[in-house]
Amino acid sequence: MTVIFVDAPDLFDREGLYGNGDGDYADNAWRFALFSRAALEYLRLRGERPAAIHAHDWQAGLVPAYQKMLLSNDPVVGGVPAVFTIHNLAFQGLYPAAMLPEIGLPWDVMHVQAMEFWGQISYLKAGINFSERITTVSPAYAKEMLTPEMGFGFDGVLARRADDLHGILNGIDTARWNPASDPFVGAPFTADELSGKAKAKRMLLKKAGLPTSAAALRRPVIGMVARLTDQKGLDLFAAAADELMALDAAWVLMGNGERRYEDLWKELAMSHPGRVSSTLRYDEALEHLIEAGGDIFLMPSRFEPCGLNQLHSLRYGTLPVVRATGGLDDTVIDRDAPGGGGTGFKFWNYTTEALLEAMQRALQTYRQPDEWQLMQRTAMRQDFSWDVSAREYVKVYRAAS
Repeated sequence: MTVIFVDAPDLFDREGLYGNGDGDYADNAWRFALFSRAALEYLRLRGERPAAIHAHDWQAGLVPAYQKMLLSNDPVVGGVPAVFTIHNLAFQGLYPAAMLPEIGLPWDVMHVQAMEFWGQISYLKAGINFSERITTVSPAYAKEMLTPEMGFGFDGVLARRADDLHGILNGIDTARWNPASDPFVGAPFTADELSGKAKAKRMLLKKAGLPTSAAALRRPVIGMVARLTDQKGLDLFAAAADELMALDAAWVLMGNGERRYEDLWKELAMSHPGRVSSTLRYDEALEHLIEAGGDIFLMPSRFEPCGLNQLHSLRYGTLPVVRATGGLDDTVIDRDAPGGGGTGFKFWNYTTEALLEAMQRALQTYRQPDEWQLMQRTAMRQDFSWDVSAREYVKVYRAAS
């Protein structure tokens, strides 16, 4: 794979990718217009006609727009099929229409079937309307985004392109996330030989500053790694915090985001020093240890286009408790699902009662070691590698040609 870097220090040599603590950068419309145009200009300079152009999210949404509006007759990029992937509809790249002359696009794109969105221009809408095929990151999310509840105002836009919309699960790096050889864990285990997972649990508790006594090791460890936002279900977690902390379990929490949720996690760790650990920054080694040494992984997301942590959890036999939305619904099989083969625990209603009921089911099952280990082994044998997803993308590329 060849990676080309766009060297524009005034625009991209910054602390944050899209903004800082004060919000998005004021010049994002210009920054990502330049980025999108540069991608096409590189192809033109190279002179080799690609089989397809694949752009992701609003940041690259102008790529197919420039291609169709300005370069349709170009011998290198003109007529090349474009595929556009939406990772999260909540981020739409909305800017004043007055930006159009600055980014080099004609006023023709101020049309409901082009870039116009409630009087503004949307880079996300440009990617949708100027591409031959549209994908998103799970089959369930592809259906959800066509509904008013989950469409973020784009349900009608996408419904018009429903025949060209495909939901394909993200994959994970199965070499980096491999319990048999994870360098951050040092206690290898597999679906056939789970003994190393108990060692990883002890390592996790030690790193998290929690007790490692025999009693502590018998207690289930629940992990969370999340952006601390409402999307990730932190409002639901906060509403149920007292009941969750009353469960006979230890908690290892890692994430950062909104101050109110960071403060909540700090308070929980101070109030329950022997059972709750909170890390309000990203720590790669700790994330791997949470996946390897945890017993349960909680993802109570309000919505989740795909989700990766539940895939990592399944790979490590750390059974997920998830809200049945988007990719979480696609990838976790509920313990009580008809036909068996459960790999985790799901709840459907976005309520504290539903969350607590799912957690209780998980803890009850944890106290049945034979069933728990069967679920762990089933989870670890699922294939969420990119090999599976790549074959689906090949089908999309061929259909777009």
